[in-house]
Amino acid sequence: MKNEKNKLQNIILTTTQENVSRDDLVLLNLTLQITGDIRSSFNQTTWEKAYNKFDNTFRVNIEVSLKSDRQIIYSTKFWRKAIFFWTRNPKISHRIWISVIKDDTPFYPLSEEESKTLLFDINKVIELKKTDLNKGLQKIYADVTVSWGSHNFTEPTKLKGHSNPAEISISN
Repeated sequence: MKNEKNKLQNIILTTTQENVSRDDLVLLNLTLQITGDIRSSFNQTTWEKAYNKFDNTFRVNIEVSLKSDRQIIYSTKFWRKAIFFWTRNPKISHRIWISVIKDDTPFYPLSEEESKTLLFDINKVIELKKTDLNKGLQKIYADVTVSWGSHNFTEPTKLKGHSNPAEISISN
């Protein structure tokens, strides 16, 4: 291991519309990346060692709180999960491989890099009701907490970060 500190990077909150008048929904897009030891050590060799020690599942918990003027206007929790399994897929030259559960949908990556992208690069669309926001110019930012438990390849970790402010103008 390179002994890189785990951290959250590129936490960006964007909006699809800057002025909301008639629409009932405000759409925000939150993106972030988990980097460091966990990402660099997450490879087929690690998966096989974990599988052989009956450590077959790795779960990343993500909590997001959207705030405006320090007041929480929306909170959500979701997760990503990696499952290590014995494969006989002819496209994969290894005995132990991974599936990634993202938004309740299983994905079967064909490369280590694809698995890291599926598990550690977060892109979440958040829908807010116009009634959840005050009228006028709103600066909304996201507080993000990412955590995972102890495994053969990592210690329990909790990371925190916050995004840039996204500006939205709410009118009648």
